[in-house]
Amino acid sequence: MLHNEVHARPSARIRLPALVVLVAVLNEGVTREDEWRHLRGLPGQAGMQPDEFEPNFLRLRCGEFTLKWERHSEFSRYSMVQALPAGADLEAAAPDLAAAFKVDTEWLRNIPGRTIAAIQLVLLERDITDAHDVLAQAQRWLGSGSVVASLMGQGHSGLGHSMVVTDFRLRGDGFERILVIGAPQTSAHRAGRISQRLLELEIYRLMALRGLPAAKALAPMLAESEAVLADLTAQMEAGREAESRLLDQLIHLAAGVERATAQHMYRFSATKAYEALVRHRMNELRERSIPGTQTLTAFLERRLTPASATVAATAQRLASLSERIERASALLRTRVDIAAETQNQELLAKLTRGQSLQLTLQSTVEGLSIAAISYYVVSLFAYVGKALKSLGLPVNPDLMAGLLIPVVLWAVWRATRRIHDKLFKVH
Repeated sequence: MLHNEVHARPSARIRLPALVVLVAVLNEGVTREDEWRHLRGLPGQAGMQPDEFEPNFLRLRCGEFTLKWERHSEFSRYSMVQALPAGADLEAAAPDLAAAFKVDTEWLRNIPGRTIAAIQLVLLERDITDAHDVLAQAQRWLGSGSVVASLMGQGHSGLGHSMVVTDFRLRGDGFERILVIGAPQTSAHRAGRISQRLLELEIYRLMALRGLPAAKALAPMLAESEAVLADLTAQMEAGREAESRLLDQLIHLAAGVERATAQHMYRFSATKAYEALVRHRMNELRERSIPGTQTLTAFLERRLTPASATVAATAQRLASLSERIERASALLRTRVDIAAETQNQELLAKLTRGQSLQLTLQSTVEGLSIAAISYYVVSLFAYVGKALKSLGLPVNPDLMAGLLIPVVLWAVWRATRRIHDKLFKVH
């Protein structure tokens, strides 16, 4: 598959004079089956099978014209090639080409997808040595006052092998027109390559400009978001607002920016890619200027360059805004973390003070416990003395209890200390 990619979508062989009708449509939401069913409506194509669509390229012979179908990532193109209608040569003035289409105009109108480009390309043979005379005839043929034109390539006379003239204007039938005048004996292969380059140049130009409306629509949102971010940053610096409220506003702002990024970043990237293709096709034309007339490249550069710069600047602005929001969020999170750490330190200090009070209270309770235990022990000894006195022994219970008080207090205190020492060793 990779090896054969170099042979994909070959240019047609077009014998002059010829008319090429191109319609390119956006294929979002359009399936291959939709396009297959539509192509089956062409003359002699009722038996077409779906497996013929596998390579995304198809060339069909339909009686008096041939059709080339190509499916790309974002658009599909239908190119019909037929002989030039009678009365549409260079001597005509604004000829009605649509009336002479060999393909049914209703079939063209019902091509599935939204039209992005519709072009009538006429290729003629004529001596182009006197470029100004030929240009005057071409201007009358187009029927408009202002045209762009150039000589293309390097011919035997040194002036170029062909001339291209157009006005880049849509007519009432929805088509724009391009006129190519080839030098005598222009080969069918060269005519096919010229046709392919010019048609692709115009399709890619229009596809590249699809990012411009999105960029313009984003400008107010970006300006508002940048102002909000600046205000939030100022509030963070002043420290007058609660972190939770600032964080909520930052999250809301970040969500809007990320939504815009998800919606438009692919379109902006595609604009950059299509612009590169346009410039490549312009270089392939190898234009030579006709004195007093603007070339296609100069005309397209005048509007394509600012549009592409606007799209690129918007994409950069969107990415920069996202990064600035991320930095502001990081600063706010740091501020929240510091505040939380301070609160934790205060809580630990309170716990430490509580533990100290608890230890003091515990020591007090232990002192009272020693006195209570000593009291009960001395009381027991007093009962023992009374029992011995009742047995007739010369014992004074009160005296014995009084003398034992210091001994009992010391013994109870000593036992308590040993318990403390054991507990400290365990912990």
